[in-house]
Amino acid sequence: MAFRSRLLLGALTAGVAGLGYAHFETKWFTLRRVSVDILPAGAQPLRVLHLSDLHLTPSQNRKHDWVRSLAELEPDLVVNTGDNFGHVQALTPILSAYGDLLDVPGVFVFGSNDYFAPTPRNPFGYLMPDRGRRHVRSPTLPWPDLRDALESRGWVGLWNRTDSLEVNGLRLTVAGVDDPHLEYDDLAAVAGPADPSADLRIGIAHAPYLRVLDQFAHDGYDLTIAGHTHGGQVCLPGGRSLVTNCDLEPERAKGLHRHPARSQPGDPGSNYLHVSGGLGTSPYAQVRFCCRPEATLLTLRPRR
Repeated sequence: MAFRSRLLLGALTAGVAGLGYAHFETKWFTLRRVSVDILPAGAQPLRVLHLSDLHLTPSQNRKHDWVRSLAELEPDLVVNTGDNFGHVQALTPILSAYGDLLDVPGVFVFGSNDYFAPTPRNPFGYLMPDRGRRHVRSPTLPWPDLRDALESRGWVGLWNRTDSLEVNGLRLTVAGVDDPHLEYDDLAAVAGPADPSADLRIGIAHAPYLRVLDQFAHDGYDLTIAGHTHGGQVCLPGGRSLVTNCDLEPERAKGLHRHPARSQPGDPGSNYLHVSGGLGTSPYAQVRFCCRPEATLLTLRPRR
Protein backbone atom coordinates (compact mmCIF):
# COMPACT_ATOMS: atom_id res chain seq x y z
CA MET A 1 0.00 0.00 0.00
CA ALA A 2 2.84 2.36 0.93
CA PHE A 3 4.52 1.58 -2.42
CA ARG A 4 1.35 2.47 -4.33
CA SER A 5 1.05 5.72 -2.39
CA ARG A 6 4.65 6.63 -3.18
CA LEU A 7 4.09 5.78 -6.84
CA LEU A 8 0.98 7.96 -6.98
CA LEU A 9 2.76 10.81 -5.21
CA GLY A 10 5.69 10.53 -7.64
CA ALA A 11 3.40 10.60 -10.66
CA LEU A 12 1.53 13.61 -9.22
CA THR A 13 4.79 15.44 -8.54
CA ALA A 14 6.05 14.74 -12.06
CA GLY A 15 2.75 15.95 -13.53
CA VAL A 16 2.84 19.19 -11.56
CA ALA A 17 6.49 19.75 -12.52
CA GLY A 18 5.73 19.08 -16.17
CA LEU A 19 2.81 21.49 -16.13
CA GLY A 20 4.96 24.14 -14.48
CA TYR A 21 7.64 23.71 -17.13
CA ALA A 22 5.06 23.83 -19.93
CA HIS A 23 3.80 27.15 -18.57
CA PHE A 24 7.37 28.47 -18.27
CA GLU A 25 8.06 27.54 -21.89
CA THR A 26 5.33 29.92 -23.11
CA LYS A 27 7.67 32.76 -22.09
CA TRP A 28 10.87 31.23 -23.53
CA PHE A 29 10.83 33.04 -26.86
CA THR A 30 13.24 32.18 -29.63
CA LEU A 31 14.16 33.56 -33.03
CA ARG A 32 14.52 30.98 -35.78
CA ARG A 33 16.81 31.81 -38.69
CA VAL A 34 16.22 30.14 -42.05
CA SER A 35 17.82 30.70 -45.45
CA VAL A 36 16.39 29.67 -48.80
CA ASP A 37 17.76 30.21 -52.30
CA ILE A 38 14.73 31.53 -54.13
CA LEU A 39 15.55 34.94 -55.66
CA PRO A 40 16.71 35.71 -59.22
CA ALA A 41 20.44 35.57 -59.90
CA GLY A 42 22.23 38.75 -58.86
CA ALA A 43 19.51 39.95 -56.45
CA GLN A 44 20.37 41.28 -53.03
CA PRO A 45 19.24 39.04 -50.15
CA LEU A 46 15.79 39.82 -48.74
CA ARG A 47 15.27 39.55 -44.98
CA VAL A 48 11.68 38.55 -44.17
CA LEU A 49 10.43 38.53 -40.57
CA HIS A 50 7.55 36.08 -40.15
CA LEU A 51 5.28 36.76 -37.16
CA SER A 52 2.24 34.65 -36.30
CA ASP A 53 -0.17 33.73 -33.52
CA LEU A 54 0.79 36.45 -31.06
CA HIS A 55 -2.39 35.89 -29.00
CA LEU A 56 -1.42 38.92 -26.92
CA THR A 57 -3.21 39.93 -23.74
CA PRO A 58 -2.69 43.30 -21.99
CA SER A 59 -0.78 41.67 -19.12
CA GLN A 60 1.83 39.84 -21.24
CA ASN A 61 4.58 42.41 -20.88
CA ARG A 62 7.45 40.02 -21.51
CA LYS A 63 6.00 38.90 -24.84
CA HIS A 64 5.22 42.52 -25.75
CA ASP A 65 8.78 43.63 -25.09
CA TRP A 66 10.36 40.67 -26.91
CA VAL A 67 8.29 41.27 -30.05
CA ARG A 68 9.03 44.99 -29.90
CA SER A 69 12.78 44.21 -29.80
CA LEU A 70 12.57 42.39 -33.16
CA ALA A 71 12.76 45.74 -34.95
CA GLU A 72 16.49 45.65 -34.13
CA LEU A 73 16.82 42.90 -36.78
CA GLU A 74 16.08 45.53 -39.44
CA PRO A 75 14.06 43.22 -41.73
CA ASP A 76 13.21 44.29 -45.26
CA LEU A 77 9.67 42.87 -45.06
CA VAL A 78 7.31 41.72 -42.30
CA VAL A 79 4.79 38.96 -42.95
CA ASN A 80 2.10 38.62 -40.26
CA THR A 81 -0.09 35.51 -40.59
CA GLY A 82 -2.69 36.41 -38.01
CA ASP A 83 -4.19 35.54 -34.61
CA ASN A 84 -2.91 38.73 -33.01
CA PHE A 85 -5.53 39.00 -30.26
CA GLY A 86 -5.59 37.12 -26.98
CA HIS A 87 -8.01 39.54 -25.32
CA VAL A 88 -10.74 41.93 -26.38
CA GLN A 89 -8.76 44.87 -24.96
CA ALA A 90 -5.45 43.99 -26.62
CA LEU A 91 -5.57 46.37 -29.60
CA THR A 92 -3.29 49.04 -28.11
CA PRO A 93 -0.77 46.50 -26.72
CA ILE A 94 -0.62 44.75 -30.12
CA LEU A 95 0.21 47.96 -31.97
CA SER A 96 2.73 48.90 -29.28
CA ALA A 97 4.41 45.49 -29.54
CA TYR A 98 4.85 45.85 -33.28
CA GLY A 99 6.31 49.29 -32.67
CA ASP A 100 8.98 50.26 -35.19
CA LEU A 101 8.21 47.18 -37.30
CA LEU A 102 5.23 49.18 -38.57
CA ASP A 103 7.73 51.42 -40.38
CA VAL A 104 8.90 48.38 -42.39
CA PRO A 105 6.98 47.21 -45.47
CA GLY A 106 4.55 44.51 -44.38
CA VAL A 107 1.73 42.23 -45.47
CA PHE A 108 -0.83 40.53 -43.25
CA VAL A 109 -3.87 38.27 -43.04
CA PHE A 110 -6.14 37.49 -40.11
CA GLY A 111 -7.01 34.27 -38.31
CA SER A 112 -10.04 33.21 -36.28
CA ASN A 113 -8.59 34.74 -33.13
CA ASP A 114 -8.58 38.13 -34.78
CA TYR A 115 -12.32 37.89 -35.38
CA PHE A 116 -13.68 36.10 -32.30
CA ALA A 117 -12.66 36.36 -28.65
CA PRO A 118 -11.11 33.27 -27.04
CA THR A 119 -13.33 31.16 -24.79
CA PRO A 120 -12.57 28.36 -22.32
CA ARG A 121 -12.52 24.98 -24.04
CA ASN A 122 -11.61 21.41 -23.24
CA PRO A 123 -7.82 21.37 -23.82
CA PHE A 124 -7.94 17.70 -24.81
CA GLY A 125 -10.27 18.59 -27.67
CA TYR A 126 -7.24 19.94 -29.53
CA LEU A 127 -5.89 16.39 -29.72
CA MET A 128 -9.09 14.97 -31.20
CA PRO A 129 -10.02 14.80 -34.91
CA ASP A 130 -11.40 18.05 -36.32
CA ARG A 131 -15.20 17.79 -36.30
CA GLY A 132 -15.63 21.02 -38.22
CA ARG A 133 -17.12 22.98 -35.33
CA ARG A 134 -15.93 26.59 -35.13
CA HIS A 135 -16.39 28.95 -32.22
CA VAL A 136 -17.99 31.91 -33.96
CA ARG A 137 -20.57 32.84 -31.32
CA SER A 138 -18.12 34.41 -28.87
CA PRO A 139 -17.80 38.21 -28.76
CA THR A 140 -16.27 39.77 -31.84
CA LEU A 141 -12.90 41.46 -31.56
CA PRO A 142 -12.00 44.95 -32.86
CA TRP A 143 -10.41 43.53 -36.00
CA PRO A 144 -11.55 46.46 -38.21
CA ASP A 145 -9.60 48.83 -35.95
CA LEU A 146 -6.51 46.62 -36.15
CA ARG A 147 -6.85 46.35 -39.93
CA ASP A 148 -7.19 50.11 -40.31
CA ALA A 149 -4.25 50.80 -37.97
CA LEU A 150 -1.93 48.41 -39.81
CA GLU A 151 -2.95 49.67 -43.24
CA SER A 152 -2.54 53.30 -42.14
CA ARG A 153 1.12 52.47 -41.43
CA GLY A 154 1.58 50.98 -44.88
CA TRP A 155 1.11 47.26 -44.25
CA VAL A 156 -0.92 45.56 -46.98
CA GLY A 157 -3.96 43.51 -45.92
CA LEU A 158 -4.61 40.52 -48.16
CA TRP A 159 -8.22 39.36 -47.94
CA ASN A 160 -8.70 37.00 -50.87
CA ARG A 161 -6.77 39.24 -53.24
CA THR A 162 -3.41 39.80 -54.88
CA ASP A 163 -1.17 42.87 -54.79
CA SER A 164 2.35 43.89 -55.67
CA LEU A 165 5.00 45.87 -53.86
CA GLU A 166 8.59 46.98 -54.29
CA VAL A 167 10.97 45.88 -51.54
CA ASN A 168 14.74 46.24 -51.51
CA GLY A 169 14.82 46.69 -55.29
CA LEU A 170 12.69 43.60 -55.93
CA ARG A 171 9.17 43.50 -57.35
CA LEU A 172 7.01 41.15 -55.31
CA THR A 173 3.65 39.65 -56.18
CA VAL A 174 1.74 38.68 -53.02
CA ALA A 175 -1.54 36.80 -52.75
CA GLY A 176 -3.44 36.18 -49.55
CA VAL A 177 -6.61 34.44 -48.45
CA ASP A 178 -8.85 35.06 -45.47
CA ASP A 179 -8.77 32.43 -42.73
CA PRO A 180 -9.13 28.91 -44.18
CA HIS A 181 -9.87 27.50 -40.70
CA LEU A 182 -13.14 29.44 -40.71
CA GLU A 183 -13.60 28.65 -44.42
CA TYR A 184 -13.38 32.36 -45.19
CA ASP A 185 -10.88 31.69 -47.96
CA ASP A 186 -12.01 32.40 -51.51
CA LEU A 187 -9.49 30.56 -53.65
CA ALA A 188 -11.25 31.52 -56.87
CA ALA A 189 -10.52 35.18 -56.10
CA VAL A 190 -6.76 34.57 -56.19
CA ALA A 191 -6.66 31.74 -58.73
CA GLY A 192 -4.54 31.90 -61.85
CA PRO A 193 -0.87 31.90 -62.75
CA ALA A 194 1.30 34.09 -60.53
CA ASP A 195 2.89 37.02 -62.35
CA PRO A 196 5.88 35.51 -64.20
CA SER A 197 7.56 38.91 -64.49
CA ALA A 198 7.77 39.42 -60.70
CA ASP A 199 11.09 38.79 -58.97
CA LEU A 200 9.35 36.85 -56.18
CA ARG A 201 5.85 35.43 -55.73
CA ILE A 202 4.54 34.79 -52.19
CA GLY A 203 1.26 33.21 -51.08
CA ILE A 204 0.01 33.95 -47.56
CA ALA A 205 -2.63 32.30 -45.36
CA HIS A 206 -3.27 32.00 -41.65
CA ALA A 207 -4.00 28.27 -41.61
CA PRO A 208 -2.01 25.92 -43.89
CA TYR A 209 -4.86 23.82 -45.25
CA LEU A 210 -3.80 21.63 -48.14
CA ARG A 211 -6.34 23.11 -50.56
CA VAL A 212 -4.65 26.51 -50.13
CA LEU A 213 -1.11 25.17 -50.30
CA ASP A 214 -1.93 23.13 -53.40
CA GLN A 215 -3.34 26.11 -55.28
CA PHE A 216 -0.47 28.47 -54.47
CA ALA A 217 2.06 25.83 -55.54
CA HIS A 218 0.11 24.98 -58.69
CA ASP A 219 -0.22 28.66 -59.65
CA GLY A 220 3.52 29.26 -59.50
CA TYR A 221 4.08 31.01 -56.19
CA ASP A 222 7.66 30.51 -55.04
CA LEU A 223 6.89 30.48 -51.33
CA THR A 224 3.80 30.03 -49.15
CA ILE A 225 3.84 31.44 -45.60
CA ALA A 226 1.38 30.37 -42.88
CA GLY A 227 0.90 29.97 -39.13
CA HIS A 228 -2.01 28.62 -37.05
CA THR A 229 -0.48 25.29 -35.96
CA HIS A 230 1.48 26.61 -32.95
CA GLY A 231 4.04 24.05 -34.09
CA GLY A 232 1.90 21.42 -32.40
CA GLN A 233 2.12 23.37 -29.10
CA VAL A 234 2.49 20.22 -26.98
CA CYS A 235 5.13 18.06 -28.67
CA LEU A 236 7.13 14.97 -27.91
CA PRO A 237 10.70 15.43 -26.62
CA GLY A 238 12.77 16.50 -29.58
CA GLY A 239 9.95 18.68 -30.87
CA ARG A 240 7.94 16.13 -32.84
CA SER A 241 4.43 17.48 -33.34
CA LEU A 242 1.35 15.40 -32.68
CA VAL A 243 -1.33 17.65 -34.19
CA THR A 244 -1.68 20.68 -36.47
CA ASN A 245 -5.35 21.71 -35.99
CA CYS A 246 -5.81 21.44 -39.77
CA ASP A 247 -5.23 18.83 -42.47
CA LEU A 248 -1.48 19.48 -42.76
CA GLU A 249 0.46 16.48 -41.53
CA PRO A 250 2.31 16.90 -38.17
CA GLU A 251 5.72 16.43 -39.80
CA ARG A 252 5.34 19.89 -41.35
CA ALA A 253 3.75 21.64 -38.38
CA LYS A 254 6.54 24.21 -38.31
CA GLY A 255 9.64 25.25 -40.19
CA LEU A 256 10.67 25.31 -43.85
CA HIS A 257 9.50 22.45 -46.07
CA ARG A 258 8.66 21.65 -49.67
CA HIS A 259 5.09 21.47 -50.91
CA PRO A 260 3.92 18.98 -51.89
CA ALA A 261 5.93 17.05 -49.33
CA ARG A 262 9.01 15.34 -50.76
CA SER A 263 8.93 17.44 -53.94
CA GLN A 264 12.20 18.94 -55.14
CA PRO A 265 13.08 22.47 -56.32
CA GLY A 266 12.20 22.69 -59.99
CA ASP A 267 9.38 20.15 -59.83
CA PRO A 268 6.30 21.53 -61.64
CA GLY A 269 3.53 22.61 -59.29
CA SER A 270 5.73 22.72 -56.20
CA ASN A 271 7.17 25.43 -53.98
CA TYR A 272 8.60 26.18 -50.55
CA LEU A 273 6.36 26.30 -47.48
CA HIS A 274 7.18 28.05 -44.21
CA VAL A 275 4.92 27.43 -41.21
CA SER A 276 5.54 29.42 -38.03
CA GLY A 277 5.28 27.71 -34.66
CA GLY A 278 3.84 30.99 -33.42
CA LEU A 279 4.40 33.21 -30.41
CA GLY A 280 1.45 32.49 -28.16
CA THR A 281 -1.31 30.27 -26.92
CA SER A 282 -4.93 30.63 -26.00
CA PRO A 283 -5.13 32.50 -22.66
CA TYR A 284 -7.07 29.49 -21.39
CA ALA A 285 -4.36 26.96 -22.30
CA GLN A 286 -1.07 28.69 -21.50
CA VAL A 287 1.23 25.72 -21.99
CA ARG A 288 3.79 24.76 -24.60
CA PHE A 289 5.94 21.66 -24.33
CA CYS A 290 9.06 21.01 -26.41
CA CYS A 291 7.77 23.74 -28.71
CA ARG A 292 9.15 27.14 -27.79
CA PRO A 293 7.24 30.23 -28.99
CA GLU A 294 8.98 31.65 -32.02
CA ALA A 295 9.36 34.22 -34.73
CA THR A 296 11.39 33.48 -37.86
CA LEU A 297 13.84 35.57 -39.86
CA LEU A 298 13.85 34.15 -43.37
CA THR A 299 16.82 35.23 -45.47
CA LEU A 300 15.90 34.84 -49.13
CA ARG A 301 18.94 34.57 -51.40
CA PRO A 302 19.59 34.20 -55.15
CA ARG A 303 19.14 30.75 -56.63
CA ARG A 304 22.37 28.88 -57.18
